[in-house]
Amino acid sequence: MSSLVIRLVCGLLFSAIVLGAVVRPPDNLTQGLGMLLPAAMLLSVALKGPRRSIIPKKKRAPAPVPTGELPPGV
Repeated sequence: MSSLVIRLVCGLLFSAIVLGAVVRPPDNLTQGLGMLLPAAMLLSVALKGPRRSIIPKKKRAPAPVPTGELPPGV
């Protein structure tokens, strides 16, 4: 549920940035590029959702060591 809320909020913020850029265009290229990075990050989160790598994954147990005889020469 929280993932859906995060995606919705990021989508709304992205649309607010785009609407603001359309209504009042930036004065120069630097301002436009400055708006581009946060807008791209918000759009990415809105489309893909938040990262899942924050949740730690369970590690597999190591393979069991054979207890048989060692081969000659070892």
